[in-house]
This record gives sequence, C-alpha cells and structure tokens, in this order.
Amino acid sequence: MPLHFDNRFVAELPGDGNPDPRTRQVTGALWSPTAPTPVAAPRLLAVVPELARAIGFEPSDWASEDFARVFAGNAYFEGMQPYATAYGGHQFGHWAGQLGDGRAIALGEVVGADGQRHELQLKGAGRTPYSRHADGRAVLRSSLREFVCSEAMHALGVPTTRALCLVATGEDVVRDMFYDGHPKAEPGAIVCRVAPSFLRFGHYELPASRGDSTLLERLIDFTLARDYPQLTGSTEQRRGAWFIELCERTARLVAHWMRVGFVHGVMNTDNLSILGLTIDYGPYGWLEPYEPEWTPNTTDAQGRRYCFGRQPAIAQWNLEVLAGALATVMPDRTPLHEGIARFGAVFGSEHLAMTGAKLGIASASEDDLPLMREWFAVLGAAELDYLQAFRRLAQAPEADDPVALLAPASYAPARFAANASALRTWLEGYHARLVRDGRPAAERRAVMDAVNPLYAPRNWLAQQAIDAAERGDTGELDLLMDTLRDPYRAQPGRERFAALRPEWARERAGCSMLSCSS
Repeated sequence: MPLHFDNRFVAELPGDGNPDPRTRQVTGALWSPTAPTPVAAPRLLAVVPELARAIGFEPSDWASEDFARVFAGNAYFEGMQPYATAYGGHQFGHWAGQLGDGRAIALGEVVGADGQRHELQLKGAGRTPYSRHADGRAVLRSSLREFVCSEAMHALGVPTTRALCLVATGEDVVRDMFYDGHPKAEPGAIVCRVAPSFLRFGHYELPASRGDSTLLERLIDFTLARDYPQLTGSTEQRRGAWFIELCERTARLVAHWMRVGFVHGVMNTDNLSILGLTIDYGPYGWLEPYEPEWTPNTTDAQGRRYCFGRQPAIAQWNLEVLAGALATVMPDRTPLHEGIARFGAVFGSEHLAMTGAKLGIASASEDDLPLMREWFAVLGAAELDYLQAFRRLAQAPEADDPVALLAPASYAPARFAANASALRTWLEGYHARLVRDGRPAAERRAVMDAVNPLYAPRNWLAQQAIDAAERGDTGELDLLMDTLRDPYRAQPGRERFAALRPEWARERAGCSMLSCSS
C-alpha cells in the first residue's frame, strides 16, 4: 500500500527545527517537528472505508495491526513527516497570543488515489510545543464525537474536515469534564482527521501580531499556490481575490449550519478554516427545541457569544479580525472591504434560498421573509424540534389536520396547545403561498426532504455510542454511523435515531451542554 506523500507545508515553509515537545514560544517559523507519543495498546475502533480508499488504502490495510499502530502514533508509513503548527487566535473575542496544535500532530500530506490532497492529522497523539500545560491527549468521548460528526456533516452536504479512523489507546486520560474540581480517569482515544488543509485564521493572525510581515507573506503566497491555484493575476490581485472567495465560502458554510441546525459552540478565530470548512468539533450541538440563543458550550453559558442565532455575526467578526491581520501586508484595503461586504450578501442570499427550500417555496424572495420569521417564531413558542418540525411540515399541506400532524414534534404539549391557533393561522398563509407556486405536492415534498435531514448526530445519540464503546462494544457506533451516512432518507427500523430527545438526556452531561474538556 504505497502512499504518495509530498508534505508541501513542511517542505516549503520554515520550521523551528527543534523536535523537543516542551512548551515554548515559536517565532520566525510556522511548524515544529513533533513525534506522536506512543501508546500502550492501540486498537482500531472504526474506520471510514470510502475515505480510506480515496486516500489509497485497501481493506486489507485497515485490517492489519500496522494500521492501528500508525494511527495511534506508534509507527509511521513511509513518507510520513510528523509536525505541529503554530498559530494564534481570538478566543471569546480576546486575543490569546500563541496557541498552536496543542494536541494535534500532522503525519503529512497525501496525494490520494482520488487525485486530491489529504492532510492526515492525529488529534490526541501527545504533547507538542504548543500544548501549554496540557498532556496533548484526548478521551474517547470527545474523539468519538468528532469522528461521528465529521462524517455526518459530510453526508449532510456541509463543507467539513473528515475523519479516517478512531483508535483506542489502551490508556486512561484524566479530565475534569466541567472544570468543577472533579477530575476522573477516562479511556483515551485518537481520531485521525483529514482535510486538504488545516490552516486556520489564527495561522495568519500570529505572525501579523508579531510584526513578522515576511513570514505572513510567505504563508499567504503558499496558501494561494497550494490551496487556491485557480486564482490568477498579479500577487496583489490574487491575494485580494483569495480573501473575497474565503468570505464567500465562509458565508455558505454558516448558511449550511443554519440549515441543518448545527451549533459549533466555540467559533474562536483559531477554529475557522481558511478553506471554509467546518473544523474542530469540540462542544458542538444540534438544535432540538428551536432556541436561537442556545449554545452547547458550558464556557459560553452566560455570554452566549457562540449561540445558534449569532453564528453569522460571529463569522463576520472573525473575518474582520483576519482582514485586520492581512491589512498589515496588503496596502490596498479595497478587497478586504469588498470581502466583508460579500460575506453579508452571500450569506443573505444563501440563507434565504436554503430557508425557502426547507419550506418548499419555489424561488423564495425577500417578500417571503415575514412568512419565514413567523414560522420560526411559532417553532420557538410551541417548543418544536427543529429537524422534526420541518420534516413533518412537508406533509402538512395535504394533511386533514396539519396542526395535529405537527404536535408530536413538540417537547412541551402545553405550550404547543397554547400556540395551536397561531400555528393554524400560519399554516393557512403558508398553504396560500404554496398555491401561488403551483408546484405539484410530490415535487415540493421531494425538495423539502432533500434539504431537511431526518437524522443528525444529536448529542444524546453520540452519548449512547460513547457509553457502549467505553464498555468495549462498538456496535452502537457502527449502527449510528451507518444511519448518518444517509441522513435525508427514512430508514425502516432506524426510527429511534430520528426521535425527539428523551427526557433522561435533558440534563445529562454530554447530552445537553458540554465543555471544551477532552
């Protein structure tokens, strides 16, 4: 199984040349050579065959002991050159200085069997120069959550990093899950993340913050050459076009998050991708009752900076911060201003189009905004489940009693009853709007079902897979992953994966809110 590594990041950009994993400030360099720390007993828990084949593996490869050893950090395939990267970031709106890959170690860049670039990165593989006071490890619960959600988002059609495999380490990791003074030992695991690039906004912020314009310009031009080769013109023109395209990609990304009900939970600038991908699945969550101010992150419980409804505004804020860093080497600020304006315009048009498709409205326009806002208001007032309500709405116009059809999607029957009249009034206006479209019901339902997922990696579903995996049983994980690969089509016998959040999960740790602890 020969893999073709070209490792352009380390080949073309300066590193610090020091393989010592002890914490330090790294200046004048973008990466440090960093070897994963071997683990006691690596064991493959799960693999994504489709992605493995795209990279160049065959089933016999991932069935071998060597595969688990490599993706636990105990061995290397030929051509791998491990490293950790340096970046900074704004965390909860404040500059945090140097951050870097504190528990992520890249193994290298593969040009896969599919002809695409795949950077392989181990998360939880041990200390790096950027680990600060941490151990660089990750626990099974957070690793499994990232593994599941990365692939679920891919199946949902949301731009995302991927996950190749999940490996148990055979070692315990001590974590204080809610930072409340009650640490405990948990089983450790490592997830192999995959993306064309793991560059984040913070990679550009760090050299800019230090006044290292030479390093910043090298990184920008490397990004243009490797990740945006389609851009043409002079260096200045390409840099400007790159930022504008990044703003557009980020706008589409967040519109998709809003479409499927995803809440990232920690949209710091070091957690936004330079390719417009969803990156860093930490304390994420899925809307269940429609609550625009809901955040899954316990650290954000008071300020709710990263709640569902604020994600578009925060994405724009992060782009503005990145623009400030790029402005230090871009004398002409016009493309930076144009990029921010494009973010707003593209998000507005994409969000309108996606919401229109979710409601089955053909060629939605701004005239439909009042109808859309009223629907979301009723969703919240009646405490309707975000995913189920849209799926049931597809059947409502032809139902004898559309209000009754929607009732099972509510978490609070009393609140639903109190808002039934408002819902019925809205449904009448909605039906009139559909009549104006004149589209056949079957066609409309097909459009709605294609954008409104039935299955998503709700936290309580992931928690059930975690509980079983911690007991040594990966059957629940396999079944969940298999279901999430086809999220828009009803799968007989899998009804429990589309159910409302059960009462036991309302307050349980890991099912309602999470911390950044892993």
